[in-house]
Amino acid sequence: MEQEISKSNLNIVCIVQARMSSSRLPSKMMLVLSGKPVIEQVFNQLSFSKNITHKVLATSVDLTDDELYNWALKNDIDCFRGSLNDVLDRYYSAVKNCKADIIIRVTGDCPLIDPDVMDRIIDLHLENGYDYTSNANPPTFPDGYDVEVMNFLPLEIAWKDAKLISEREHVTPYIRNHKELFKIGNYETEKNYSHYRLTLDNKEDYILISNIFEKLYKENSFIKLESVIKYLSENPELCTINNHLQRNEGYKKSLELDKRNNK
Repeated sequence: MEQEISKSNLNIVCIVQARMSSSRLPSKMMLVLSGKPVIEQVFNQLSFSKNITHKVLATSVDLTDDELYNWALKNDIDCFRGSLNDVLDRYYSAVKNCKADIIIRVTGDCPLIDPDVMDRIIDLHLENGYDYTSNANPPTFPDGYDVEVMNFLPLEIAWKDAKLISEREHVTPYIRNHKELFKIGNYETEKNYSHYRLTLDNKEDYILISNIFEKLYKENSFIKLESVIKYLSENPELCTINNHLQRNEGYKKSLELDKRNNK
C-alpha cells in the first residue's frame, strides 16, 4: 500500500485523544501545570509544529467529558465527540469530520510532547511513502513522547476490520499488527531514552511532570525534549518518583480482555 505523498496542499491534522474518566488519575486533563490545565499545555506544545495544519480534540459524548468540551469551546479549539470506549470509531469519525489527509495521533496524557520530534516523524512518513509511522515500535523516546502518523486509508481499513477490544480501544494496533498490509516506519533516537517515564497516568507521574514544568516552562515557548533529558540527567533522583510504573498499562489490560473473550 505504498504511495509517495508531498506536504503541499495536504490537510495534516493532529487529533488529540482525551477523556476525563481515567480510572488511575480521574479528571487528569484538568490538573494544573504551570497555571494551565494539562490539556491546554498539550495544545500549547503542538502549536509550535511547523507541519500541522489543524488540531482537533477528540473526546467522548459521556457527561464526564462535558468539561473538556466546554474548555475547547472557550479556547476556540475544534472538538469532536464520539464513543467513550470505541476509541477507534471516535477517531475515525473525527478524521472524516475534518477531512484529514494525514492524521497525527497523540494522547492528552502527553503534556511534554515535542513538536520538533513530531515534525521529524511527519517528514519521515511523507519522504518514505509510509502508511503508518511512529516512534514507539520499538520505543527509544521517553514514554509520553509517542507520536503516530498515518494516512487515511489504513485508518479506514482498521475501522472496518478491527474486532478485538484492544484494537477498538487503542486505535492503531490493527495497523501495527498487519505489516503484510501496510508499509510501516519507525523513527528512533541515536540514544535510547525509553526508560524515562513522562506520561501522565498516575499521581506519581503528575508529581514528576509538575516538577519539570516548574523548572522548564516559559510563556510563548515549548519545552524541548533535549531540555527535559538534560534536567533529568542532572537530577536522576527525580526519576525514582515513577519508575516503578509500567509502560502501556492500559493497552496490556485490553490484551488481557482479548484473551478472556477468546477462551
